Amino acid sequence: MANAWRRYRPQQPLSLPPIPSFLLLLFILTFLTIFFIAPFSHLSSSQSPNPNPNPNPQFLSLTPSLSPFDCFSSPQASPIIANLVEGVPYPFLISLSDFGSLPDKPHKNIVRTLKGKRFRKPDISETVQRVLEGRKGEDGVVVDVGGNVGMAAFAAAVMGFRVVCFEPVVENLQRICDGIWFNRVAGRVMVFEAVASDKRGNITFHKLVGRLDNSAVSAAGAKLAFKSNEEVALQVRSIPLDDVIPDTLPVLLIKIDVQGWEYHVLKGASKILSRKAGKAPYLIYEEDERLLLASNTSAKEIRDFLGTKGYNQCTQHGTDAHCSKTA
Repeated sequence: MANAWRRYRPQQPLSLPPIPSFLLLLFILTFLTIFFIAPFSHLSSSQSPNPNPNPNPQFLSLTPSLSPFDCFSSPQASPIIANLVEGVPYPFLISLSDFGSLPDKPHKNIVRTLKGKRFRKPDISETVQRVLEGRKGEDGVVVDVGGNVGMAAFAAAVMGFRVVCFEPVVENLQRICDGIWFNRVAGRVMVFEAVASDKRGNITFHKLVGRLDNSAVSAAGAKLAFKSNEEVALQVRSIPLDDVIPDTLPVLLIKIDVQGWEYHVLKGASKILSRKAGKAPYLIYEEDERLLLASNTSAKEIRDFLGTKGYNQCTQHGTDAHCSKTA
């Protein structure tokens, strides 16, 4: 009996293996995503000026060969890491398509979320809302070429504007679909899986893995700043804006950020740009000379072309140009 205590000794608690840091990070992000999105009652459909569950708003005359991206048919991307954007007059959410290198070097906005902060404000979001502030209530659309995950599109849509968006990267399109739901703007945003250009057909597009925002038609332009990232070439549809926007539809603003392909986008919008002063759209386009040269164009070529269309007021704002037409 001297050793009987060993026979009936209570079992020691099981030692659980440590939780991998990656799974722990995903758990925290999932919790925080729910935590951050739940309080966004001011974005509920009850307060939206145009609630509409239809994912394909019909404010354009479409044909079978010109159909928008169908969010309902697209597979849902996961995980979802979404948050409000900081410091804009009209709040909206965006969903990340690039997460950085998990778990060691997550995207900066993931780090901000873990610290209880909103996503960093994209400059283009604030700019779009500032430009459109004085045009609230006007009939017309905003055209967003190079939509990425919707930093410009949703900035306009939550103000009540209708948006036509072009984005060729499927991963970004899925996040735009997230944003359409989160921001309750299904009746105001129409998105096309296409490159806006000066010719209709198919074009080779270069997707940059890990930096989807730097994907481009030009292979040199795509890898200009991120030479070590993997590049994937794929065929995508190209459409001139003039083939999408009818002559009778007012266009208030065209924003273009396509990594050096801006000249071709503008050429494909010749009819829209030829509208009279007061009817011609305000232009915001990226004018980065390095990216333009990688696509065999230049800032001067763009300015000269716009001059032929009557755009006589262009100013530089960082790497963006703002152009308008005065009488």
